[in-house]
Amino acid sequence: MLFLVRHGRPVVEPGLLPSAWELDPAHFDDVWALRESGRLPERARWFCSPEPKAIATAQLLTEDEVGVVDGLREQVRDTGDWLDDLDATVRRAFAVPDHPAHPGWEPLSRTRDRVLIAVRALLDAHPDDDLVLVGHGTAWTVVAAVLTEAEPDLDRWSTLGMPDVICVDWPLASR
Repeated sequence: MLFLVRHGRPVVEPGLLPSAWELDPAHFDDVWALRESGRLPERARWFCSPEPKAIATAQLLTEDEVGVVDGLREQVRDTGDWLDDLDATVRRAFAVPDHPAHPGWEPLSRTRDRVLIAVRALLDAHPDDDLVLVGHGTAWTVVAAVLTEAEPDLDRWSTLGMPDVICVDWPLASR
């Protein structure tokens, strides 16, 4: 089974790139609650995005070794602009994936290609293990859609908690 974990709630710092945001210590209890929830496997291989909020989430979720994989980072958003319409902007990214949905944003098709290469390499390298990948909601939504051959579930994306889990059946994911 493939477990795609969205990071915990970050400290949002307008003007700072989202990729640099740290995990908010005031919400560590949410991450610990996921750890104790039974929604994650007891034995698995763990990997995460290089973003600070993802690394910190993974460290709170497991005592196991966690590999950091650059390809698992979120859609590049090279702007510290605060977006009051983030939901609409992300939906635009899914609707027109080959074009930036906002100035400074990586086209979602580029995110999809980068993250899928990393995920498929991990699936190939660990065919007999459950994998827990800690990263980001937009990246996981696009990856889950491709791996399950389904349309992106944007309603699920908009309701994902911080943290939260998307499970993808392993045999289907390894095709």
